[in-house]
Amino acid sequence: MNGNDVLIETKDLTKLFPVRRGILRRIAANVHAVDHVNLRIYRSETLGLVGESGCGKSTLGRLLLALLQPTDGKVLFGERDLTELSSRELKAAREHMQIVFQDPASSLNPRLTCGRVVEEGLDIHRRGSRSERPNQVAEMLEKVGLRPDIADRYPHELSGGQRQRVSIARALILNPTFVIADEVVSALDVSVQAQVLNLLMHLRRELELTYLFIAHDLAVVSYVADRIAVMYLGKVVEVADSERLLERPLHPYSAGLLSAIPNPRPGAESRRVRVSGDIPSPVDPPSGCRFRTRCPAAQEICAQREPPLEEHEDGHWAACHFAAEDVAKQILRERPGN
Repeated sequence: MNGNDVLIETKDLTKLFPVRRGILRRIAANVHAVDHVNLRIYRSETLGLVGESGCGKSTLGRLLLALLQPTDGKVLFGERDLTELSSRELKAAREHMQIVFQDPASSLNPRLTCGRVVEEGLDIHRRGSRSERPNQVAEMLEKVGLRPDIADRYPHELSGGQRQRVSIARALILNPTFVIADEVVSALDVSVQAQVLNLLMHLRRELELTYLFIAHDLAVVSYVADRIAVMYLGKVVEVADSERLLERPLHPYSAGLLSAIPNPRPGAESRRVRVSGDIPSPVDPPSGCRFRTRCPAAQEICAQREPPLEEHEDGHWAACHFAAEDVAKQILRERPGN
């Protein structure tokens, strides 16, 4: 992919949430939710964004859609900076970018029928006439694998998988270019997860969509993503093609996530990379490399200087002082049968 294929790009994107204390509620500190993230999403690709809970994945997704205003930095959608658009311009831009939330039970209005839920976007953006919209809704419900009569039912009458399909239909009814799937299968049964993932992949090909697929499970992300970005404590620490990252991670944190994937071979012993301790507080992140307090390969330089996100191979970026020395591969022991 070349630079002309870039659909969305972030430049030093930063989001700080103030921590207020005392009677006067003065700002005592800041939560570093997203910290100077530079990322590109190419047209018609699926970029997976993976990391532990609390690392800033969902916050980054909301910044890309301008659902949150950044503290600093830019979000370029095509050639337009979303952070500089007026409310009217932003409303028009949102026709081209949508989100599917993690929990359909809470993201769908329980007072509306599923048909009205899907139709809302058409109403807000004045797409089609009142007589045309029910037919558009029925077509979209069929596209996501639901019967048209689902339009007359309420969300609580559906299963979790059906509700998530309604959420997908709601996101796609405006024919967007870019869709964020934020932990869309984490609340579903395993068998239903596979169905929803296959549906998303089918719709991407049919509708030529671009996805940002957010999840904490690297196995799920690797199934659907062309490229994977690994995030830790507000920072993107590695970006690579899915196959390359799975075969040869350059960052120790990526190696830890990879080793946590269960070995499917019966009786095989899976030897995991030990990532000790809890994630540090985003209010007071460690100096230098933020992963150093849990990294099995950390050295003195890791505390003194923050490693930049650099391209070590063609399209393979990592933020580790020892990426060139294959330290991640060294600490990631091969599992039997690989």
